[in-house]
Amino acid sequence: MNIPALITIVFLFAAIVLFITELIPLSVTSMLVCVGFVITGVLDVKTAFSGFVNNNVILFVAMFIVGGAFFETGMANTIGGIVTRFAKSERMLIVAIMVIVGLMSGVLSNTGTAAVLIPVVVGIAAKSGYSRSKFLLPLVFAAAMGGNLSLIGAPGNMIAQSTIQKAIEEGALAVGSEFGFFEYGIVGFPILVAGIVFYATIGFKLLPDNKPTQSGDSVFDKEPDYSSVSPLKKAMSLIILILTLLAMIFEKKIGINLAVSGCIGALLLVITHTITEQQALKSIDLRTIFLFGGTLSLASALQKTGAGTLIAEKVVGLMGATPSPFLLTLVVFLLCCILTNFMSNTATTALMAPICYSIAVNMGADPRAVLMACVIGGSCAYATPIGMPANTMVVGAGGYKFMDYVKAGAPLILIATVVSMIILPLAFPFFPN
Repeated sequence: MNIPALITIVFLFAAIVLFITELIPLSVTSMLVCVGFVITGVLDVKTAFSGFVNNNVILFVAMFIVGGAFFETGMANTIGGIVTRFAKSERMLIVAIMVIVGLMSGVLSNTGTAAVLIPVVVGIAAKSGYSRSKFLLPLVFAAAMGGNLSLIGAPGNMIAQSTIQKAIEEGALAVGSEFGFFEYGIVGFPILVAGIVFYATIGFKLLPDNKPTQSGDSVFDKEPDYSSVSPLKKAMSLIILILTLLAMIFEKKIGINLAVSGCIGALLLVITHTITEQQALKSIDLRTIFLFGGTLSLASALQKTGAGTLIAEKVVGLMGATPSPFLLTLVVFLLCCILTNFMSNTATTALMAPICYSIAVNMGADPRAVLMACVIGGSCAYATPIGMPANTMVVGAGGYKFMDYVKAGAPLILIATVVSMIILPLAFPFFPN
């Protein structure tokens, strides 16, 4: 093992300990790791801090403003009141939220869907009188699960598809071996249904009942008086939100990146005086930005030093030269589950897909089976606030601690594992006839 890889692994385990114990704030831990990689020479300054100009970070900032305006004008509260007329209990609201978010995430960006709907859900919580922390975790979990309903639901889905397409071009796989548009949904949809049922029943008790943070530095941390807000401003916040969402839906057709669409929406809110510049800046949760941006340096280090590949190969190697198909699928799934909670699902799939493909080919097995396990496992980022962008976005709004994610999200990983291990061997056999 080379020195940079060893240092990266040490930082990884140190970060895990600090994230779990929260001896220091999560965002500070993230920045310590980021700076530590520079000081030890594992990453250069540009690479270590590149996360702060990552598309998702820009999207965070933009959607905090768009969402903040939706909340600031009282429009989120108004829509929340409409929803609560149809869902009279916390459990019914959770089901409604998860169904809407899950289905939207199947055809939209799961991060973009969560970003747009967070202020709506906060408004629902405010209007209903229930704790927002009961709703925001189900929201982001549903966004992750919904990403596995279609080929475009999450970036990791396309990475696995690209791996297969490359093999087809090289003549290693037959033409037509690609995953169909809704083929991920064969496994993803049952997981989404199981997740919704779980949080509406047994899992409801695992959802934290937190009070919003009282730091006063977030638009979600106060209860503004909406009586002085003009109907025009309310309407503008809704119109701009809808236009921003439509731009995200038709991202490929209009050729404008999600983050850019978000920025345009945020700028329009200030230009039209729907919200002031001060309100826009105040709506940005800097803890989220530092937490996510700093943590991306860990993903970079795992990839650049080869530490991530080393961990994956060691774990897979423990199974022996000819592991059983079921055991290989299970190990790949669980390994991706673990990695994705500390790296992005995109980085996890990018790291594991080539390894999984090689193992399957060496066994003479259908690589689609292992790649599907890789993608679904890589989406199970439920147990940490840094597993996926949407998780990070609700840390401040929900007043969550690291262990809140572990307690509420770990059982969902178990459910996803059980469902996947039942469906995968049937729908994607290793040795099809």
